[in-house]
Amino acid sequence: MYTLKLFLFIVPLVISSRIDQDNSSFDSLSPESKSRFAMLDDVKILANGLLQLGHGLKDFVHKTKGQINDIFQKLNIFDQSFYDLSLQTNEIKKEEKELRRTTSKLQEKNEEVKNMSLELNSKLESLLEEKILLQQKVRYLEEQLTNLIQNQPEIHEHPEVTSLKMFVEQQDNNIKDLLQTVEEQYKQLNEQHSQIKEIENQLRRTGIQESTENSLSSKPRAPRTTPSLQLNKTKNAEHDGIPADCNTIYNRGEHRSGVYAIRPTDSQVFNVYCDIKSGRPWTLIQHRIDGAQNFNETWENYKHGFGKLDGEFWLGLEKISSIVKQSTYILRIELEDWKDKIHYVEYSFHLGNHESNYTVHLAEISGNVPTALPEHKDLVFSTWDHKAKAHLNCPESYSGGWWWNDECGESNLNGKYHRPRTKSKSERRRGICWKSRNGMLYSIKSTKMLIHPKDSESFE
Repeated sequence: MYTLKLFLFIVPLVISSRIDQDNSSFDSLSPESKSRFAMLDDVKILANGLLQLGHGLKDFVHKTKGQINDIFQKLNIFDQSFYDLSLQTNEIKKEEKELRRTTSKLQEKNEEVKNMSLELNSKLESLLEEKILLQQKVRYLEEQLTNLIQNQPEIHEHPEVTSLKMFVEQQDNNIKDLLQTVEEQYKQLNEQHSQIKEIENQLRRTGIQESTENSLSSKPRAPRTTPSLQLNKTKNAEHDGIPADCNTIYNRGEHRSGVYAIRPTDSQVFNVYCDIKSGRPWTLIQHRIDGAQNFNETWENYKHGFGKLDGEFWLGLEKISSIVKQSTYILRIELEDWKDKIHYVEYSFHLGNHESNYTVHLAEISGNVPTALPEHKDLVFSTWDHKAKAHLNCPESYSGGWWWNDECGESNLNGKYHRPRTKSKSERRRGICWKSRNGMLYSIKSTKMLIHPKDSESFE
């Protein structure tokens, strides 16, 4: 293009100069001769210019062809690189599929190991409960053996005590084995989690976004620990038999409140808290003071008891039933509000056994607070994991085990402990509450439930 432009610029100059020369040299010639010679010279100049233009165009074509060849070479290199990248992408996709399959398998194994751990924990808890019961039996037999040895030193150890000791030792060994197994299961769980984390890191390195973080990082729910009723050392030492209730202890000269061992008729030995009030012994079966003990427990725990006898506790439905079946008993409920005012109500009551879901039948005797429990009706005891048939399902929405009939929230002394003005009214109804028949709802600070034989007079 540059050569063509130069040619078009030079040709007019040459023609004009030639015309000037011809005009000066051929002035003497005839007009026809001048015209003929001028045309020949112009043709020569034009031919020379066209020849130069052809050479320039030829060079330009050669340069353009070289540039096109370079472009094609670069395109070939790009195509080869793109092909290599596509192969690498296919390999990465295959690795991704393999990693996903491996992750799925590891998750299934992780769930299996967690289920096994939960089963082992459940078995371990049942063994611990059996151990506690056996230790109580052994303690009672040791007391009996001590009394026998003091009276008859020549008597050897009772065979039943020896067998029980051996059985307890065997149970201890079984519990140790189970604990070791649980530890191994937890180690396996940790290894599984480590493998899953490594796979997640590999997926991140390949640039793949995985949405499995929530399912992989969820912690297994911790197994529910079974609270045990802690037994304190008893104050009295009977050498001629264990008393049947607190009233018997009081009649034998023990006039101080505290923890004592009793053995009701056809029952095992267990400890109770005897509360001496105005010269009358009462057996404390429930105590709430500060919310330190969780009362939203299972049916088994409400059946056998939980908590500490010198703090918050529930004695246990089976133990309460074994006491009250010996005679006709009075149930006394003491309520302290947040103004430190004490209210009470007393009922004549009858308590069934486990076959009747410990149904209670009440009849009010006296009190200075309106009653909230239905009278002359069968109230069935239920918990969140044990719901009596054909009765209202209250424990699912109201925490704690209690005696329910056809209404919920009227009273529940085993509900969640709430401090005043910290929860809404609906939340307080799910806690410790006492709603009288006139509609007044009492928010409770502390509670006591006590029993006493009916043949002894009550007190104010």
